[in-house]
Amino acid sequence: MNRHLLKTLGYIRRLLLGILILIGAYLLACALIPLIPVNTSPVKSGDVTVYINSNGVHTDIFVPVKNEIKDWSRDLLYTHTRSKDSIMNFVAFGWGDKGFYLDTPEWSDLKASTAAKAAFYLGTSAMHTRFYKEVKEDDECVKLTISNDDYKSLVKYIQESFQYDDGKKVLWIADRSYGDYDAFYEANRTYSLFYTCNTWANNALKAANQRACLWTPHDKGIFYHYSN
Repeated sequence: MNRHLLKTLGYIRRLLLGILILIGAYLLACALIPLIPVNTSPVKSGDVTVYINSNGVHTDIFVPVKNEIKDWSRDLLYTHTRSKDSIMNFVAFGWGDKGFYLDTPEWSDLKASTAAKAAFYLGTSAMHTRFYKEVKEDDECVKLTISNDDYKSLVKYIQESFQYDDGKKVLWIADRSYGDYDAFYEANRTYSLFYTCNTWANNALKAANQRACLWTPHDKGIFYHYSN
């Protein structure tokens, strides 16, 4: 066989081996690092009720629409007039890749180009908000009662995830909502294999001094620490 061809095949084998090693290392990290806890002894009583909610893939953080610390209706509802209903008690916040959020309403709509952009820092991000009258606890929705100070830290974290215009208003992504009570906004940071929607939610819990894991790209890493 031609020496140059053998050399080329050797490079290809090493490249494929390197890729397999990287994939294996990533999968191992995804399995093990989420088991490492942080904030293992949070304050167990407080004045503010929040929720962690997963749809099986993506994690949202639910907070009160309005209390003495923060009135989210001043920031969010001005762009979505049908949500100015006084019976709305909670607002859910989620962060993610804009392509996934806006162009992939169902998994069957996922394009290879959208997935590639999201995985390798090539896309942009968005915040998604949705308003609720009530929230019910279940296996994928955990209730937390946190202190005012911890809630202030959570509010700060969420606010810093949005992009703002010169007037310090959040940047609404017009006419791309799923329904009457949700909206999308331009966000900071870039989605990747190492910083996903669930990483954002896990970091929100860290910011609020609540139980979380050291790092996770998936929702199971978060809920593992709330399973008992």
